[in-house]
Amino acid sequence: MRRVWKSDLTRTKPKTLIPDFPNLTRVTHTRTPLQGPLNIASLIGLFADKHPESEELRGKASLLRDELVGSSDDAGKVVRVLEEKGETFFRTYSNGSAFVELMKQLSSWPSVALQVLNWRRKQTDNSIPMTSEEYAKGISFAGRTKNIDLAVELFTEAANKSIKTASTYNALMGAYMCNGYAEKCQALFRDLKSAASCSPTIVTYNILISVFGRLMLVEHMEATFREIQHLDLSPNLSTYNNLLAGYVTGWMWNRVEDIIRMMKENKVQPDINTHLLMLRGYAHSGNLQKMEETYDKVKYHVNDKEIPLIRAMICAYCKSSITDRIEKISALMKLIPENEYRPWLNVLLIKLYAQEDWVEEMDSSINEAFEHKTCVTTIRVMRSIIATYFRCNAVDRLASFVKRAERGGWHLCRSLYHCKMVMYASQKRLEEMESVLNEMEDSNFCRTKKTFWILYKAYSTWDQRHKVEQVRGLMCKNGYGDPCDVLPS
Repeated sequence: MRRVWKSDLTRTKPKTLIPDFPNLTRVTHTRTPLQGPLNIASLIGLFADKHPESEELRGKASLLRDELVGSSDDAGKVVRVLEEKGETFFRTYSNGSAFVELMKQLSSWPSVALQVLNWRRKQTDNSIPMTSEEYAKGISFAGRTKNIDLAVELFTEAANKSIKTASTYNALMGAYMCNGYAEKCQALFRDLKSAASCSPTIVTYNILISVFGRLMLVEHMEATFREIQHLDLSPNLSTYNNLLAGYVTGWMWNRVEDIIRMMKENKVQPDINTHLLMLRGYAHSGNLQKMEETYDKVKYHVNDKEIPLIRAMICAYCKSSITDRIEKISALMKLIPENEYRPWLNVLLIKLYAQEDWVEEMDSSINEAFEHKTCVTTIRVMRSIIATYFRCNAVDRLASFVKRAERGGWHLCRSLYHCKMVMYASQKRLEEMESVLNEMEDSNFCRTKKTFWILYKAYSTWDQRHKVEQVRGLMCKNGYGDPCDVLPS
């Protein structure tokens, strides 16, 4: 990215730096590593000012969490545990850090967390007012559970109590972002900029960058980054990661390299999310050298938790021409669990093995496709399979494949049957060759000029003169001319 981003923009009218969305409706995106590290889980801790979490606080929260989870089947018992132990716990940490830590530890038990949140809101009547940090945590939790109505309700409740802080705004913006409400997210940003009690933080702008990146609105994303520079806010790791995610989503590989260079210049150390974004970007761009270098740095994480990235690397190898690509693909395939089957990857491997004439591996992938009831409808893949069987002289394998393809609803083509006829003819299996004609009729493929030419060549080769004459007569009758005078088309 060019250094002109550090522009000499004046400090007047900063609101004009970020253009509005042009009539965006609700946009829903499924979060993948391609879209970057700013997911709802990582957002939870970003909106509030960080309190130093002592071991004592974490320990107490852990004990209370265990009791609450153990009582999760009985809502009344959960309330009793909170009344007996929760009230004292929350009073001890009046800054709200007790509730924030407990909700963080309950992230894997959303139903229990919701009970804790509802109970905590009622405690405001008992002189234990909720802090902005607690509201921000509750809003983030609502966003994570896709309960936007609850998130808005909590934000409004806080505002009615004159609790309007950047953390509550950021929490609701994050909830909107992760649930696909891009336009509402930007509208809330405008409200924050006009608020008298608080102003946007770097977290606010990080969320905007992520929103624009997801929608591939690169100019909006870059305008947001320029405003960060204009306001003298310090970009942090999340800023750069979200820019990377936007450029990877938009397949803008040169900009990806610019961001990486900018991070090095500003001495911002990459984290695991940075490397995962780089790995996906290099895989999609076909930069195998950098892909492998990045993979070596994070393979301990990728192998266990990032199966989509492993598939992206396999795709990169499939598109490459390196000599050992199949060996590398085979090693990566071993890392994918059986329950992570993807039809498109299965078909991609069939095509790859067909191109390399690896018949055993191709058959294995074909068997896997049939087992998962995957239906191949691409004529190019079917022709690759046919060509492989032909080059390897595997007519019986081809015959078995054709029968299964017919039953499985795969895309059939006349070439399948013509190839079988040619291969049967080459082995003097003329009766089986002739039976293919019936198979063609059953699949609604009529006989063409090429069909007759295959028959003519087969009978001529094996000195079947009577049948040669029959074929000649049929060709003339169907207007294809005498094969002695006409070349096959």
